[in-house]
Amino acid sequence: MKKVIVLIFMFLGALVANAQIEVPAAKIYNPEADAKADLDKAVGQALKESKNVLIQVGGNWCPWCLRLHKFIDADADIKKVIQDNYVFLLVNYSKENKNEAVLESLGFPQRFGFPVFVVLNSARKVIHIQDSGYLESEKTYSKEKLIRFFKLWTPAACSGIKE
Repeated sequence: MKKVIVLIFMFLGALVANAQIEVPAAKIYNPEADAKADLDKAVGQALKESKNVLIQVGGNWCPWCLRLHKFIDADADIKKVIQDNYVFLLVNYSKENKNEAVLESLGFPQRFGFPVFVVLNSARKVIHIQDSGYLESEKTYSKEKLIRFFKLWTPAACSGIKE
């Protein structure tokens, strides 16, 4: 009987260990940042460089937000598509700072969950909000889906979209 109880506890311990999701320790979102000022600066830069603005909204509390940032940062092909076509901006959403006024001006992207992408043109118009769940693959993200998404909303790809 003691062997059975020990085996049950070992089995339960293995289940708990396998169920845990790895959460990167990095703090990439700054709750103290002035999102409005950062957005104004990004739009100005996008206008000068003929790029769009790519905003990733999330928080340090969100494992999928950190996972996405780490995934993008580790892939040179994805980073190149972003660097060539976008001014990239992180906007914090947390109990410390929900950035409600900025998110309202962006069409309430938080309704899709986190992380969420918002694409603006250089005239500050929201041209797309992307639920990142569609970019996932198993317990991570899909390189192919991310690259496709980023390429679909470049200034060149959107040149036929009427203002």
